[in-house]
Amino acid sequence: MESLHNGVAAETGLLSENLDDEEQHESYFQLVWQRFRKSRPAIAGGLMVLSLIILAIFAEFFAPVDPTDANLQDSFIPPTRIRLIDTDGNFHLRPFVYNLVVTIDPKTFEPLWEEDPEQRYDIQFFVKSWEWKVLGLIPTRYHLFGVGEGGKIHLLGTEKQGRDLWGRACTAGRISLSLSLFATIVSIVVGAVVGIVSGYYGGVIDNVIQRFVEFVASFPQLPLWLALAAIIPRTWDSLQVFIIMVIIFSLLSWTLLAREVRGKVLAFRETDFILAAKEMGASDARIIFLHLFPNSISHIIVVLTLTIPQIILAEAFLSFLGIGIQEPLVSWGFLMRDAQNLQTLGTHTWIMTPVIFIIVAVLGFNFLGDGLRDAADPYSIV
Repeated sequence: MESLHNGVAAETGLLSENLDDEEQHESYFQLVWQRFRKSRPAIAGGLMVLSLIILAIFAEFFAPVDPTDANLQDSFIPPTRIRLIDTDGNFHLRPFVYNLVVTIDPKTFEPLWEEDPEQRYDIQFFVKSWEWKVLGLIPTRYHLFGVGEGGKIHLLGTEKQGRDLWGRACTAGRISLSLSLFATIVSIVVGAVVGIVSGYYGGVIDNVIQRFVEFVASFPQLPLWLALAAIIPRTWDSLQVFIIMVIIFSLLSWTLLAREVRGKVLAFRETDFILAAKEMGASDARIIFLHLFPNSISHIIVVLTLTIPQIILAEAFLSFLGIGIQEPLVSWGFLMRDAQNLQTLGTHTWIMTPVIFIIVAVLGFNFLGDGLRDAADPYSIV
């Protein structure tokens, strides 16, 4: 009876301990969320990133004009001015735009677009226009906004081939965000695995891995990225170029995370719960994936959010130089390529507007990463 009583007591104690662990586990994430939501920059960064993702996924819905429709007659149209007050000073509840007419500059012989106050087009919402497919599957003709037949609306103007910059910038977010995300995930996986293995086993394995990490980190990133991107054959299709660009950007981005995760694992491997798991006969794989990796996941997520903007800037730089993303793929850096011509940039300054998307993405991910980094250690709150 006494042994049975002791067994029940031990089982009850184990159950209560598991419940306490579960409550502590839940309270940890509650503390993380409470601290995260108190950071206004972090919330703002999350909203900025979410907005860019929505614009990229449903780019055609937010584009009143087909971004792939080239028309040289609409070349370099300036951003459309949305009005609520007409030229006579009358206020209108519905926003509208004036018709654009083109004239030729007598000195430079360049087309000049001017508003015609005699023709006004009201901006309508949820209009039917050109056909597109939701997520590439469901065909529809609905768009968020547009104007009547004969009117033109280009929020960011048009480029040299007459394509709408707003729609192209939204579409370009698909490549810029997905490429940076995939490249970061690859580098995170490689860095986390290398760091955990190096820190857990230590000894000769740790020395060999760390010397290899130092060897890879010794390469200058930018020149190597330029060299690798420059040797991509122009005959490759879009998917091949995308995959190679992911590999290029993830090639040198994993070393810093590997060193940081190694440091955390070195601190964890001598703790009581790791030593207890070893005494109970847990395999190395079980200890690594069920104990060490979950305890490093908060740091890995922070590094993920802080690495993505670095990849976005690197891709934009390479595409701006003409050795990155190529058509038919479109990225934010690719859209900036027209800004290489100083004469064009001086007369049509709105071709620089896609840089706004890059700035918003970099700031958003940095704000989000800083907020996650502060919230990942909620017990440091005084």
